[in-house]
Amino acid sequence: MGAAGSPRTPEATPGQPAAGRRPRWGALVLVGLVGFGMLRQGLSGEADGPPQPDAATSLFGDAPPGGPAPPPLPRSAPSRVAIPSIGVSAPVLPLGLDEDGWIAAPPASDAQLAGWYKAAPSPGERGTAVLVGHVDSAGGPAVFYGLGALEKGRTIRVTREDGRIAVFEVYGVRVFGKRGFPARKVYGDTGHPELRVLTCGGAYSAGSGYTGNVVVFARMVKSG
Repeated sequence: MGAAGSPRTPEATPGQPAAGRRPRWGALVLVGLVGFGMLRQGLSGEADGPPQPDAATSLFGDAPPGGPAPPPLPRSAPSRVAIPSIGVSAPVLPLGLDEDGWIAAPPASDAQLAGWYKAAPSPGERGTAVLVGHVDSAGGPAVFYGLGALEKGRTIRVTREDGRIAVFEVYGVRVFGKRGFPARKVYGDTGHPELRVLTCGGAYSAGSGYTGNVVVFARMVKSG
C-alpha cells in the first residue's frame, strides 16, 4: 500500500503509537484502508456496490446525543463489535503499525474481521476509539459492507476483554474523499468516549479502488 498524497498528521492526536511515533491519522484512512475495497469486481449480484451515506450533508452540523454522559471506562481491548441494524457481529483484532509506520489492515484472508487501532483509546475510554474493516472482497460483501446504510440513532455495541459492554449511539455517517480528509475533525478528542468506524467508500474504479472512506461517528451512551 502506498502513501502518496496522504494528508499530513495533525499536531495533536489521541493515543500513543508504538516506538514513540505519533499516529498518522490522515494516512490511516488513505493507507490503512486503501486495500479494503479494491476487489469489488468479485461481487456477483452486487453491481451497484455498497450503500453510501449522503455526501451532500455536512457532518459538522450533526449534534451528538444529548443527556448526561456516562463516565469513561478504564482501558480494555475490544473483543467483539455488534451493529444489529446492519447485521454486523464480528470479532475484533488489535492492529498496530506496519514497518513503514502506517496502520496495518485486518488480514485479507478473513474479510469478516474488524480491527481496532491499539495505539488509540479503547472503546469506552475518554477519547476517540477507531475500528476499521473491509467493505468487500473477492468472495463477496465483507464485515462493513453495509456501513454506509447506518442511520443516526442506531447503536453500536462493543464487548471488551474486561467483560464490559460499551454502547455507542450513532450521530453521523459520512463519506469523505481521501484527499483533504478532515483527520482532526474525525479523530480529535471531544472530551467524551467516542467511536469511529471506517471502511472504504465513495466512487470506485478498477484501477485505483474507492476514492474515499465511509466514517461513522458515535458517542458512548451506556456501559454495562
